[in-house]
Amino acid sequence: MIKSITPLAVACCLSLPLIGCVTTTSPVATTENYIVDSKTYQATGKSQRIKTIVLHYTVSDNERSIKTLTTGNVSAHYLVLDKDDDKIYNLVPESERAWHAGDGGFSGRTILNDTSIGIEIVNAGIKPEYRDALKNGDMDYHPYEHYVAFDELQIKKVAELVQDIARRYDISPKNIIGHSDMAPSRKIDPGAKFPWERLYFDYGIGAWYDEADKQEIMNRRTLVAPSVQEIKQAFRKYGYQINNSDEWDKPSRDVIYAFQLHFRPQQPTGNMDSETYAILQALNMKYAGRDDFY
Repeated sequence: MIKSITPLAVACCLSLPLIGCVTTTSPVATTENYIVDSKTYQATGKSQRIKTIVLHYTVSDNERSIKTLTTGNVSAHYLVLDKDDDKIYNLVPESERAWHAGDGGFSGRTILNDTSIGIEIVNAGIKPEYRDALKNGDMDYHPYEHYVAFDELQIKKVAELVQDIARRYDISPKNIIGHSDMAPSRKIDPGAKFPWERLYFDYGIGAWYDEADKQEIMNRRTLVAPSVQEIKQAFRKYGYQINNSDEWDKPSRDVIYAFQLHFRPQQPTGNMDSETYAILQALNMKYAGRDDFY
């Protein structure tokens, strides 16, 4: 396991050779004529700046992923390759802003690059034979079998890395998200085969619903089904950005699909159904109001 790892140790020990060792500690303010005293008085009204971990896949191989994330206008704090080694590559110091999240938002924040750690995992995303499957209009979303699985070693690396980051910054479980959770109309990564449920049960990472709560909600016999607006408000309560329309238009279904990729990955349809609603409500019972986003 990653034990007592500091940002400085991560940067020095895990950095790519081409970027060298960089410190992640914040510089102390100095002036020419006065002492800046950081010990006599300390404020209690503060919190960690890092609030979210965003997981991505690269849709590329190792070589192209490294090139894109180190020489282009996109970046991430960490890169996990798909080769058998003992390294996790630190590309951007945690104290600096990586360009990985883009437009979108989650839990009330709309500029997540400022308050998140981005982790890229080398993975092809959609299998080559299915990459044009949506173009003929027969389907709107890729099903589970279209996605590429992750290597076992990658999952172990990501699990230990996320465990460490979440502990150091006291990140809420529900704010460990996929790129698709924060940008559902633009992104589908890390995809249906990223093992969120396994990471929750085996490593204590992220959020997951209690099956008993889900079943209890599904077994309720109500005379009036929830309205579109009530369901959309439940999505907002958990953290998703969703519009105010009174129908399940394509942007709204994109949110449903992103939610299903995360919490019901074997049946990601983009359609609202009773099981999806029960999972959403069970998650809100367990996690709503636990953002700590001050």
